[in-house]
Amino acid sequence: MVETKTLVKASLEAGEGLLHPLLEGLTPSVDSRKLPLLVPIRSLGANHRERIARHLMALDPHDRYLRFGFMANDEQIQRYADSLNFERDEIFGIYNRRLQLIAMAHLAFSADSSLAACAEFGVSVLKSARGRGYGARLFDRAAMHARNEGVSRIFIHALSENSAMLKIARNAGATVERDGSESEAHLRLLPATLDSRLTELFEEQVAQTDYRIKVQVKQFRDALAGVQALRRGVQEAQRITPK
Repeated sequence: MVETKTLVKASLEAGEGLLHPLLEGLTPSVDSRKLPLLVPIRSLGANHRERIARHLMALDPHDRYLRFGFMANDEQIQRYADSLNFERDEIFGIYNRRLQLIAMAHLAFSADSSLAACAEFGVSVLKSARGRGYGARLFDRAAMHARNEGVSRIFIHALSENSAMLKIARNAGATVERDGSESEAHLRLLPATLDSRLTELFEEQVAQTDYRIKVQVKQFRDALAGVQALRRGVQEAQRITPK
């Protein structure tokens, strides 16, 4: 069970992240172990499809190659985003204060009922958000959800040169097998417990609250920017209007 004081502390840390450079502005040299334990990672629905596509299109050619295993162009990425099955699979994301999706993970469940105990994990992180441990945090979040859904083994298919992805897998205790230019990692998951279920519910609630606050803050900033622009326009018109 999660203690009340732990929940309160995590909530405060998540809220502080809106004003603290947790999600942006840190240098890549920052040790991710020094970050707060809780990074708001929320489950994404079909209404986030466009932002998912924009996130993936923001990856440079090499990062696209590592993520998809081939040099995906914008059209192929759009088809991938359009094909996401939000009813079957689970998509997780991390948003910054500008509501930019800076990191996302796809936990794909097998459509074959005989392989229902297996799931595949894929992740992408924008270059500007690297070095903060987001990939590992997303893997932990996905693995917790997978075990709570009855999955006993999670797989990662990656190019052998994708050292960052394979490092995440190895650090999680996964077995990595290399076959030429490709590697496969698989991790056995423990059965779900009451603690794992409550922890997932709590983390999702914190992430949803964090997102709603960011939306409200962005709306306020946009409205304020509009008022300021209007004021500058009036002042400029008054300045050039002959008396």
